Amino acid sequence: MRTPAHRHFLPFAVITSAALLLTACGSGSGGSGGTDAADVAAASDKVPTTDVISAVKKDDAAAKLLPAGVTSLTVAVSVGGTPPGTTYLNDGKTLTGQDVDFTKAVARALGIKLKVEQASFEAILPALDSGKYDFGASNFGVTDERRKTIDFVTYINDGQGFAARKDSKLSRITDLKQLCGLNVATGAGTTFEATLEDNKHVCTDAGKKAYQVQTYSEQGAIWSSVQQGRSDVVMSTINGLRYAVAHQQGVKFLNEYHRLDVGFAFKKGTKLAPAFQAAVNELIADGTYDKILNKWGTTGSAIGKSRISPPELKN
Repeated sequence: MRTPAHRHFLPFAVITSAALLLTACGSGSGGSGGTDAADVAAASDKVPTTDVISAVKKDDAAAKLLPAGVTSLTVAVSVGGTPPGTTYLNDGKTLTGQDVDFTKAVARALGIKLKVEQASFEAILPALDSGKYDFGASNFGVTDERRKTIDFVTYINDGQGFAARKDSKLSRITDLKQLCGLNVATGAGTTFEATLEDNKHVCTDAGKKAYQVQTYSEQGAIWSSVQQGRSDVVMSTINGLRYAVAHQQGVKFLNEYHRLDVGFAFKKGTKLAPAFQAAVNELIADGTYDKILNKWGTTGSAIGKSRISPPELKN
């Protein structure tokens, strides 16, 4: 299912700290590879609101790498996911999330202003080439296919995972053939959709019924489909699934499937990448990076240094 992109402008200054009570809370997550987000979620049903950004100072060395005359940029974000993804606080206008914090911190390090425009996830990457946005910040995984048309500056390692209702017979998915005959819910325009569509043949090759891919543009719709039994399993970000499962009754985290670097996305050939890379590395060096990860419970996704369009991780 795909919906038209909904966009509006927001001044970046509205990104502040405030509390938001989630509507659902529940059991912690399981599975391998660390449970940072689940631990944070279990401690409180509030979206983390610690100020980890205001102390960031302009880094002159990184700022000098910006193209001449660049003082402001337009960033596209996809809103509507569960934390640590981008969402609204309860005032209905203040954005929060891990990507928000990283974007705001980099902007402060570079000494630039940002105009934030909301768009559906699947609309952002195609629009970069037209110049509609200067960059995108919505947990974009770095894949070899995307690198053909997009440049990335990495800032975290996340990837693909699975979750299901607690009464599901599924316990750990290590092979997509385990999905044969099932309905799999995922986000439209994501690496998850691409992975699932590209590998449907594994079921028919094995003489089994292919799984059905159900795509949604809103995270809420994905979880509703799973909770109501229209979908058997959900494929989404590792960190997002851990956080969501920790806040919802009756669902469980299955496992990590494929790790991916995540980065800011730019038009191919951008001259902005070196400055953004330097800014991320400065945040790592001055401790801001760790503060952001600790806030969102994603320390297991830390990277040692930022890279520009690295090859897709193979695991």
